[in-house]
Amino acid sequence: MGGKVTCEALVEGGKASAGPPIGPKLGSTGANLLQIVKKINELTKEYTGLKVPVKIVVDTDTKEFEVEVMSPPTSALILKEIPEAEKGSGNPKDEKIGDLDFSIIVTIAKAKKEQLLAKDLKNAVKTVLGTCISLGVTVEGQDPRDIQKAVDQNEYDSQIVL
Repeated sequence: MGGKVTCEALVEGGKASAGPPIGPKLGSTGANLLQIVKKINELTKEYTGLKVPVKIVVDTDTKEFEVEVMSPPTSALILKEIPEAEKGSGNPKDEKIGDLDFSIIVTIAKAKKEQLLAKDLKNAVKTVLGTCISLGVTVEGQDPRDIQKAVDQNEYDSQIVL
């Protein structure tokens, strides 16, 4: 028979368990679930408190496995920077949930650049600012749209460096 079994799951950083969704999906492969969970937790510990997408591939013949950790969603990275906010604003136009420094926006953009399909870091920054708009997050006390315009006018170029 043989082959590979793939399981994609959203786990809390550093807190994966052999329960659902990983256990039921991979239990029949004969692979060591405790080793898989230990590896996932080791690879995701820096994302404590965040939901992280992971992909586990098990070779059903050899019982060997690979774990790939994807980056958490942009919104989760933004919310992690605002500890008092558990989720985005239900009314982002009128209710703001927090304020971030522009340097944090650049850091998140660097972390997410590949997944955002942005052609450069400047566009990745603008995408992250767009997520701030929908979450109800201001940047340096301003509406993220104003910051996007300033980025377009090269006012932040000195801070947007790789």
